[in-house]
Amino acid sequence: MPNTDSLPLQDFWPWLADHCNCILRAGTPDSIVYDDDDFHWRFTQENPRTLLVQLMRGKRLIGEVFIEPEMVSSVRVTPGEKDEVIFDLMAEADGEEQVLYYFVMAHGLDESETPVPTTRHGRLH
Repeated sequence: MPNTDSLPLQDFWPWLADHCNCILRAGTPDSIVYDDDDFHWRFTQENPRTLLVQLMRGKRLIGEVFIEPEMVSSVRVTPGEKDEVIFDLMAEADGEEQVLYYFVMAHGLDESETPVPTTRHGRLH
């Protein structure tokens, strides 16, 4: 894994969707959903202000996480147990960071897959 401590949500989200089979668990500080061989992850966007990650068994909903992208200030990458990598979606409130959502993955960002920072109007965001 490269020495990436954090990255923007808009760079992380497409990478996560491309690696949905590598998600081991996802959640919030109050809830968690675990992957299983019979389950699959589905990514949708409810509206411009809400991203949705659903854990499905066939067509049956097992669990879901609603993500408000405007609340996420960055995605922090840290090693977990064994080969796991934790991606914490962070928010800043009153000068302090807190975890809003998280994804535990079977692997981290590979050097060849590291998201390229997005640019808008010639500036890095």
